[in-house]
Amino acid sequence: MGAVQVGEDSAAAVAGRREDVIVVGAGVIGLTCALALLDSGRAVRVIDARAAGAGSSHGNCGTITPSHATPLAAPGVIAQALRWMLTPDAPLYVHPKLDPQLWRWLLGFAARCNPRDWRSSAQAKAALLNDSRARLEDWVTRYGLVCEFDSSGVDYVFRDAAAFAAGQHELDLLREFGVGIELIDGAAYNAQDPAFKPGLAGAIRFDHDAVLRPDKYVDELARSVRERGGEIVERCGLRGVQRRDGALELDTTGGPMRAREAVIALGAWSPQLSDAIGLPSLKRVMQPGKGYSITYDRPALTPRRPVVLRERKVCVTMWDSGFRLGSTMEFSGFDDSLNPRRLAALERGAAEYLHQPVGPVERERWQGWRPMSLDDVPLIGRVPGRDGLWLATGHGMMGVSMSAGTGQLIADLIAGRAPAIDPHPYRPERFA
Repeated sequence: MGAVQVGEDSAAAVAGRREDVIVVGAGVIGLTCALALLDSGRAVRVIDARAAGAGSSHGNCGTITPSHATPLAAPGVIAQALRWMLTPDAPLYVHPKLDPQLWRWLLGFAARCNPRDWRSSAQAKAALLNDSRARLEDWVTRYGLVCEFDSSGVDYVFRDAAAFAAGQHELDLLREFGVGIELIDGAAYNAQDPAFKPGLAGAIRFDHDAVLRPDKYVDELARSVRERGGEIVERCGLRGVQRRDGALELDTTGGPMRAREAVIALGAWSPQLSDAIGLPSLKRVMQPGKGYSITYDRPALTPRRPVVLRERKVCVTMWDSGFRLGSTMEFSGFDDSLNPRRLAALERGAAEYLHQPVGPVERERWQGWRPMSLDDVPLIGRVPGRDGLWLATGHGMMGVSMSAGTGQLIADLIAGRAPAIDPHPYRPERFA
């Protein structure tokens, strides 16, 4: 879908005009914020330095997963990452390069890999994931979002009995958060789904999870924003923000803009503009976590529902329009190269479980940066000390899953309404 692109004429048209709300970032979080704000009666313009949906919204696996409430910052994760540091195709990989900012972040992350902080982060993530899951299904119907949404659930599949047993250690906590869980014996699962090779140890089924095609979801969000009177300006990057004469002044590559309120939803790029928005702590709070995916035409035999091949940490999703292998977590800064070893690991992992692990035609190899926070909990709320300036970032691997809930939370906070969930765990000042 096309959007307004800023050239000389369009820059002149928008420069100097005061807006109600400007949302900076046209990814899944920025667009859901815009849509919820429009439904609150606000006038909204969305700007983005690139094309709408060009970041991690595009190529992720599109699963909607309250089952993923437990955070990456878990006991034992750092020790595992260090063991894998010399294994470039490991599911979790920290590049062994000299990057002081990354290593400072890892030290802060390691400090939160303890049972108390792990549980606290899980509780915060669960609240937003559960709210967003219910809200998203409503939005698909209300806004007519044609994005191949399917509420059939997601399965974790195991080939190793010990891994299957270990994978159940967090289930009691998820049940506390209202996540429905079914354990399935390996032989029974093999009988249910002929796409899998024999010898499975078992599976964990999360019936309330769902899936959609994320690039189509973002396109549909953009369509809905425009249909409700919102404006999307592509190729228009933010350079700075200041408050003057009761309004925010945004210095952008498309010219100066003024607004009553602004929402910064820049995902992994948030730290690069932290000084401009008056929150320099973002540089130590966030790091880009690189993920990969490969998209194919559908093979003849696919799993009956989206699955996570648990030992290999490979997510498999399928739609009428395609088939995708994805996941991995790589901390290597803003390196945008496609590492062939890590992409090959997705295919090798899938081949251990599936009779047809890849599709007949490969359509895209992709990498994207997820906005990882120190505690794996998003930063949503007012920027401390900056009237009218709001933040919605740090969603890690859960941006699509948390999108609708985040948009509504931002709209409620800006309107001064009581939100559906407690906003306290997401407040940006917890790291200020």
